[in-house]
Parts: sequence; C-alpha cells; structure tokens
Amino acid sequence: MSKQVDFFFDVGSPASWLAWAQIGAIARDAGATLSHKPMLLGAVFQATGNASPAVVPAKGQYTFVDLDRFARRYGVPLQRNPHFPINTLGLMRAVTGMQLRHPEQFEAFTQAVFEAIWVRSLNLNDPQIAAGALAAAGYAPDLVLGLMNDPEVKARLKAVTDEALQRGVFGAPTMFVGDQMFWGQDRLDWVREALQPA
Repeated sequence: MSKQVDFFFDVGSPASWLAWAQIGAIARDAGATLSHKPMLLGAVFQATGNASPAVVPAKGQYTFVDLDRFARRYGVPLQRNPHFPINTLGLMRAVTGMQLRHPEQFEAFTQAVFEAIWVRSLNLNDPQIAAGALAAAGYAPDLVLGLMNDPEVKARLKAVTDEALQRGVFGAPTMFVGDQMFWGQDRLDWVREALQPA
C-alpha cells in the first residue's frame, strides 16, 4: 500500500519553513508521495481560536530560541524576521496559484518566498518589497499579481484551508499520514516513523 504525506503549511510560519526544508527528503526516503497543501494560517487561527506564540511575549521569545536549535540541527538557515508576523493572504494566493497554474515552478517559487521571509528577513508585508524579491528570483510581478487575483486560485486556497479545518488542523505545519496527524516541525521523526512499513 503506497503512503502519502499531506503537508499543510503557510509561508509566514517559521516552523513551516523548517519542515518544508525536510519533508521532501523524508517522503522520498520512504518512497511516499508528498502532497503540498498551502493554506491560510490566519484563517485557521481565526476559526480555531488559536494564535501565534508571538502574542505571548515570553512564549514568543522562547519559541524562536527553540526554532534556532532545530534550524542548527537540520542545517537550515533561519533568521528572525523583525517584520513578523507577515500578512500572508496575497503570498499564499500566489503560492496556491503557482501550484494550480504553473506546477513545475511551484516548489522553486515557494522556496523563494520562504527564503525571502526566513533567510533574508525581508518585509513582505510591503507589496513593493515583495514584488522586488520575487522579481529578483525570476518571477514577473504581473504574473504573481495575476495569480493573487485569480478567482479560481482564491477559491482553491479557501477550499484547502477549509479542508485543513475539517481535518482538525489548528496550526502550521501540520502533516498527515493516513488518519494520523502530526503538528509542528518538531514532529518530523513521528512522520518518518509513520511512513515505515508495518
């Protein structure tokens, strides 16, 4: 029986960035299919009553210390973004649109967005900075803007976010192997274990 990992994420989540950098290799090593599920974390927070750890200053400070530890363990670059939190509505529409309209560019585009936020610490809340960062990565601003405004793309992002909520997601990243749910980039070992043959 083939295995599949469903990977729900939002580019505004540093934990999603750390998991994104690992999940592809985990799936490949297990011979599993990886299904990327870009969702809108802000909508998930609103629907579930959850919130970013950053809203509790002491917890937010500790969370980034912990993320730094995992980044070093994984060998993944991570910089705290002084503009966090990032409003990711437009960015997640662009990511979803790339997946829907230009799937061959989806992973490279998403990687570029993640790196702009969590490696280069850019203020992607600023549309001009976001456009400049994506243009520098080789993506025409008109293309990205078109994806953000595409009604089918907007509907897809909403549908995947609704799917996440229906499946019990309350934060990002969240991974599923069958009916098993794993929340957080610190649960990747459990994902790896769930993909092993019975």
